[in-house]
Amino acid sequence: MTTREPVLILGAGLMGRLLGVTLAQSGYPVQLVDAAADAQQAGGAARIAAAMLAPLAESAVTEPNVVAMGRYALPRWRALCAGLAQPVYFQQNGTLIVWHRQDAREAVRFEALLRRTTAHIPELPAPQALDATALAEVEPAVAGRFAQGLYLPDEGQLDNRQLLDALLATLHGLGAAVRWGCAMTLAQALSWQREHPHGWVLDCRGLGARADWTAHAAHAPHPGTARARGPLRGVRGEVVRLHAPDVTLRRPTRLLHPRYPIYIAPKPDHLFVIGATEIESDDLSPASVRSTLELLSAAYAVHPGFAEARVLELCSQCRPTLPDNLPAVVEPAPRVLQINGLYRHGFMISPALHDAVIEYMNTQQTTLADRLGLAFVRHDTRDPAPCTA
Repeated sequence: MTTREPVLILGAGLMGRLLGVTLAQSGYPVQLVDAAADAQQAGGAARIAAAMLAPLAESAVTEPNVVAMGRYALPRWRALCAGLAQPVYFQQNGTLIVWHRQDAREAVRFEALLRRTTAHIPELPAPQALDATALAEVEPAVAGRFAQGLYLPDEGQLDNRQLLDALLATLHGLGAAVRWGCAMTLAQALSWQREHPHGWVLDCRGLGARADWTAHAAHAPHPGTARARGPLRGVRGEVVRLHAPDVTLRRPTRLLHPRYPIYIAPKPDHLFVIGATEIESDDLSPASVRSTLELLSAAYAVHPGFAEARVLELCSQCRPTLPDNLPAVVEPAPRVLQINGLYRHGFMISPALHDAVIEYMNTQQTTLADRLGLAFVRHDTRDPAPCTA
C-alpha cells in the first residue's frame, strides 16, 4: 500500500474541515490546527451563516464566476453530505423572492438582473414570475400578504451547524488529528513542512491569515497576481436565530428592500436564520439595535407568526474578503496552498474551491479553476489562472 504524504491544515472552519475529510478519506494523514479554544468556538463566519445555496439570487450582487461556482457546487453538496458520519439537513426547494407594493420598482430591477444572468449562464433555471394565486400555491405561509413574487427553482440550503458537526465527527472517525487552541502561523507551518518535505500545507484560516495576504499584496510581481493576492479585510454580518413554532416556510425567502434584501432561511424544527446586513467593518461586537429591529420587523412583515417567536441568538461575525470580493487560491511555495476570500458566499461556493484544490494536489492541474474562473496563483508561474469575471 502506498503511503500518502502528510497534510497540515491551518484553520478548522468550513473549508478546512471539508478538505480534511476528503483527504483523510483518500488515505492522507491529516492534522488540523485551529486557534479557537474548542469546536464550539471554531468555524468563524461559517457557524453563524444562513448557509443558503442560491447562485441565481446572489447573481444580483456578485460576479458571474461566483455564480458559476455556486451552480457547480449544488450537486456536489449532496454528494459531500452523503459521505459524512452524521446526517445533515439539505434541501433544494428553490428560493422565494417577495416584496411590498412600494418596492415594485426594485423588484423590476432585480428580476432584470436575474434574467440577464440566466441568459449568460443557460444551465441556471430561469426565474418564474408569480401572481398572488401562484404565490399562495408555492408558499402557502405567505398567502394573502404579497401580490407578486419570484420563484427561483433548484436553489437550496443546508444546516450549517449540523454540517460543521458532521464534518468534525467524520474527521475523528477517520483518525485525523484536530488540535484546538493552536494559533499556528504560516511561518510555523513552513517549519513543519521542512520536517515533512513531501507534506502539504493548506491555509484555511480566513481572517486569521490576514498578515500573510497583506504581504502578498506588497510583493506581488505582476498586476494580475495582485488581484488574487490583495490584503484581506473583514465584512461584518449580523443575523438573528429564532424559534418560531407558528411559522412554516418551505424554502429560503427573501424580502426585497431598496437598501438590501433581507433573507429568512428555515432550518429543521421551526428554527429560522434571518439576516441582511453587510457592513465594511472588522467590528466583532454584538449586533446593533438598528440591525436587530430591521431584521425582526422584516420577518414579521413576511409572516405574523414571527411575533411570538423566541430569540435564540443575536450573532455577528466578519467574513474574510479580498479587494475584489472574489475567492482565490495562492501557492506561495511548493505544496503550500492558501485558500481564502470566500466573502458572503462560503457555503455556496466552497465545494468548487474544494474540488479545485483536490484536483491540483492530485494532478498539479487547474482545469476546474480555469473553467469556473477561480483565481489560482501557482508557485511555478506566480500568475493567476484565467478569470472570466
